Amino acid sequence: MKIWPYLLFILFMIASCSGSSSSQNLTWYNNSVITNVSEDPEKPEEFTRVSIGISPQIFYLAKKSDDYKALLKKTRLSHKNGKPFNIGIENNTNIIRQINEIH
Repeated sequence: MKIWPYLLFILFMIASCSGSSSSQNLTWYNNSVITNVSEDPEKPEEFTRVSIGISPQIFYLAKKSDDYKALLKKTRLSHKNGKPFNIGIENNTNIIRQINEIH
């Protein structure tokens, strides 16, 4: 009978760790404005270069990504109008994976 609490604990740990890891693999830049959008000079066929903030940090949009056009539209909106977004950058790659409206 004493083994049941341990089994329940193990099952609970497995269930809690099996959630979506996509948001855990992102670093968020909240309330950020895009300061520049341009072709990447090193790999223009693969990436668009995006600068964020007053002291620009360089990140990239992958042109082969399924949501490239939607992300590019939001980066241009932020750049042209100064509209802030919450921007999710994939860890260890500097690739923008999500751009969310601020609520």
